[in-house]
Amino acid sequence: MKKVITYIAGALLLTATSCNDFLDINQTPNNPTSVPPAVLLPTALTGTAFATNNELNRFASTVISVTAGAGGNPQAYDIYNTNGGDFQNQWRFEIYGGALVSYNKTIESADAIGAKAYSGIAKIMKAYTFSIATDVWGDVPYSEALLGDANTQPRVDKQEDIYKGTAQIQGLFDLVKEGLADLEAPTTVKPGADDLIYGGNIENWKKAGNTILLKFANTISRKEPALAKQIIDQVLANGTYIKQNSENLSVKFGSSVGSKAPVFEWAAQEGQSFRNEVIISTRFVNLLQGKNDPRLEKFVTKPTGSYVTIDNGFRGTLPQPQSSWSRFSSYVTGAAGEGPVRLVTNAQRAFILAESAITLGTAGDAEALYQEGIRASMQLAGVTAAEIDAYFAANPTEVALTGTDAQKIEKIITQKYIAAFGNGLEQWNDWRRTGYPTLAAHQNIVGIDGTRPVRAQYIDQEIARNPNFTPNIYSNVKLWWDVD
Repeated sequence: MKKVITYIAGALLLTATSCNDFLDINQTPNNPTSVPPAVLLPTALTGTAFATNNELNRFASTVISVTAGAGGNPQAYDIYNTNGGDFQNQWRFEIYGGALVSYNKTIESADAIGAKAYSGIAKIMKAYTFSIATDVWGDVPYSEALLGDANTQPRVDKQEDIYKGTAQIQGLFDLVKEGLADLEAPTTVKPGADDLIYGGNIENWKKAGNTILLKFANTISRKEPALAKQIIDQVLANGTYIKQNSENLSVKFGSSVGSKAPVFEWAAQEGQSFRNEVIISTRFVNLLQGKNDPRLEKFVTKPTGSYVTIDNGFRGTLPQPQSSWSRFSSYVTGAAGEGPVRLVTNAQRAFILAESAITLGTAGDAEALYQEGIRASMQLAGVTAAEIDAYFAANPTEVALTGTDAQKIEKIITQKYIAAFGNGLEQWNDWRRTGYPTLAAHQNIVGIDGTRPVRAQYIDQEIARNPNFTPNIYSNVKLWWDVD
């Protein structure tokens, strides 16, 4: 089982003290009888960011050819080798026993005092966190999860039902909408500094919630185009969504020991055992160099003045010294571990709308939105406005959205992949959903059928303890929304 990097958030310490400790996903190890939502919310928000940024990110960034495995678990991921022993801590401690439990407690605490601002935020982020689980594993406990002793063997709901809902199940779209409705209602108390994302700015939370609806619609759009178009049309008509980088849904960590972003611990922290298990992939560097992309030097370190990388699946002698390796830059890790962890961004929103304008016929000029996404990403990376203008002038073929619809979508998703640097899960989601960017197979691949994973296998411990799980669903079995 993977070793977990621990963190402290708010008043609660969420740790995996032993890989042998048993934790039911319906039970919470931190279950105080009465804790105010202002204490619970920062733990929940940090929990979602932690789950997104930790081992699942190491896995996804590697299988999607951003990083390459140089040791430990990433070497296995790099040749598509995964199994039911992977990600047990992520399932048990970070997602179900961590963030989701904390959101439930936040909602309960907020409802008890009429704090609709808190319950609204918690419902939106609970939906986002459940989307992580279902996008990684497919059908998962949802409607009967988090019920404690009332149901210790929850039903495994279909991914379609989790997203769309049924007569008996509130789907993710409706959960976000309920959260947005709470944000419109009178509230007895509002968050302040305990809101680690927006500092209590409820208008920004409304924008974030609606942008999450865009993300969810985009995720299912190949499978359910009519529903996706309906949701996107509603958000566009409302007009309240992320439109500038300052509104990004991002979580900042601390810079002191025990409070740093996971990616800093496993990719950048001197002396950390995980640090030399990943190195930036030659393929990612080649992609950006081929586009003359000014973000490369903002994204990737080059301690020797040149990029020192390896190809995915490489099994030869690693470059020496390890201090020369190209790694995630402070754009991803923060200068001292503060991140931020970017969950939903302005650039991502622009690319979503560019894609949907082509595939679904939603409002907006696809090329203008595509260019808006590139500019937003470059600006976020620290490229100056003058440098961005110069890049557009010097690379008209790259920034023009021309060709067939398929060629346009490939350009949009490839730029979205670049912009999502540091969030491997989003990159992996888009590749599974669209087949873009076009990625060559890694060297020395094994895995199931020698194919790039399109899901994670169910956790061995969950299969053993809950008969509702279907065993032997391997990493080559597509999710419900993955039709390409």
